[in-house]
Amino acid sequence: MLQYTIRRLISIIPVLLIVSIIVFLIVHLTPGNPAYLILGEDSSPEAIAQLEAQLGLDKSVFVQFADWFKNVLVGDLGQSVYSSQPVTEVIFERVGPTFSLMVISMAFTLIIAIPTAIFIVWRRNTILNPMFTSVSLFGASIPEFWFAMLLVLAFGVAIPIFPVAGYAPFATGIGNWLYHLILPAFVLAAVEIGLIARMLRDGMLDSVNQDYTKTARAKGVKESIVLMKHVFSNALIPTTTVIGVTIAGLLGGTVIIETIFTIPGIGQLLIDSIHRRDYPVIQGVVLFIAVIYVIINLVIDLLYALLDPRIRYD
Repeated sequence: MLQYTIRRLISIIPVLLIVSIIVFLIVHLTPGNPAYLILGEDSSPEAIAQLEAQLGLDKSVFVQFADWFKNVLVGDLGQSVYSSQPVTEVIFERVGPTFSLMVISMAFTLIIAIPTAIFIVWRRNTILNPMFTSVSLFGASIPEFWFAMLLVLAFGVAIPIFPVAGYAPFATGIGNWLYHLILPAFVLAAVEIGLIARMLRDGMLDSVNQDYTKTARAKGVKESIVLMKHVFSNALIPTTTVIGVTIAGLLGGTVIIETIFTIPGIGQLLIDSIHRRDYPVIQGVVLFIAVIYVIINLVIDLLYALLDPRIRYD
């Protein structure tokens, strides 16, 4: 297990190198000049050229990438063109709102999806099963931005129950923190609930009529115990994979949701940096998201060995 973990950690380096090259080229090929945006429309060509030289934008793309990646390897993501702050500092200032949104939305997802899937498998021979399939497909097909706007209109305008903009840090109180994140978290969870519930239900249905479950029933074991002890545990591995992908995918979903609800997180930072052509921050945010993806995939792989003793990494 230890050797496998070390190999996976080492494999992060080429992945990040490829991601860095792609992101760097895309960002630098995008039209727009950061120096021009900083100085404004009335700036002279001499002033723009001077600022470009100061920011290192007058060098070739290859030289800029080599300098940037060399610093990345020692943990230095550079400085923001817009605010002159270190990029790592800018990112960690925005991590709290994004991770808070991810935690609450994932809690909503698991609290609703897992009991729903178990209940549908328990009542699998009723009309609830096809109804569940239709509803889950509908939920997974809803565009996040459209659903977010509906909730804003419903619970922020028509019935003003929840705030539709802003963020309250956890330090201001758990109630106030949750109050500002309920709507955006539910939007993110709505799409994932159907996906995880369907995956768990399908996995449980594959096991519900296996020989070991029939043997358990023949011994007089209650159906609820059969479902939880034998069926549910065997359906956890494929479901865990989907949960891991969902957690990583929430980072992408927060870009849209944070913009709609004006939450000062990683997603909002990325959008603002794109508008400002703040190259170091854009590269740093995308690299940060890529690292999170890789780490989550590693954790999911290691969880397999805990969920199924038959799995061993030699």
